[in-house]
Amino acid sequence: MLGLSDDIRAFLFDLDGVLTQTAKVHAAAWKSTFDAFLRSESDRTGEQFVPFDPVVDYDTHVDGRPRLDGTRAFLRSRGFDLPEGTDADPPGARTVHGISSAKNDTVLAMIREQGVLPYDGSVAYVRRLRALGLPAAVVSSSANCRDVLRAAGIEELFDVVVDGIVAKREGLPGKPAPDTYLAAARALGVEPVHAAVFEDALAGVASGRAGGFGAVVGVDRTGQADELRRDGATVVVTDLAELIPGEEGA
Repeated sequence: MLGLSDDIRAFLFDLDGVLTQTAKVHAAAWKSTFDAFLRSESDRTGEQFVPFDPVVDYDTHVDGRPRLDGTRAFLRSRGFDLPEGTDADPPGARTVHGISSAKNDTVLAMIREQGVLPYDGSVAYVRRLRALGLPAAVVSSSANCRDVLRAAGIEELFDVVVDGIVAKREGLPGKPAPDTYLAAARALGVEPVHAAVFEDALAGVASGRAGGFGAVVGVDRTGQADELRRDGATVVVTDLAELIPGEEGA
């Protein structure tokens, strides 16, 4: 059914890079934030400034992860051990929370200025699911998930949203742990083996594999098909329209 086994009865979608064209916005926001931090550290210590790579560093350290986890992972990769700080830290403070807050402010400003575009193939795929009476959920580490869905005009297509707000409230660890996807499957009343995960992030496909889902669809937007398969994708496409019977490229 729709490119997957007939055993699949529920469909769980990541947001950024799968449903909406916001992964590039997040990568740009991370780059702006981390580059500002790295420049200040270079000025402070005299060490060479090595900028954040919006492809390699983004894919390896931050894509698909909760914001604080992404900040910690990138800082560790550069040898920084900053204080955690708290939610009260001002944006840009030299703490994990301060840097994370600066990134969030930057991405929200970019979204307000640029708007949010959904991927047409993904919207067509979800609309086909709904026409067939099949349930769908969005699973995102973003605390801004519902705002993005509304801005893209697709919020009404989903029965369940498990986002960063839900994860924090329920104490769910973020991707690559499977807990947020498992929570979405439970909310839809479906066992993981009968649900499909749709992800563009390496951390996301790893969470689908760890959760024992019946299918893990890797959406290759950036030429990392081999890496998606390595980390857990059972199917890899460049656009979800490829899974729609009769569509071009299917």
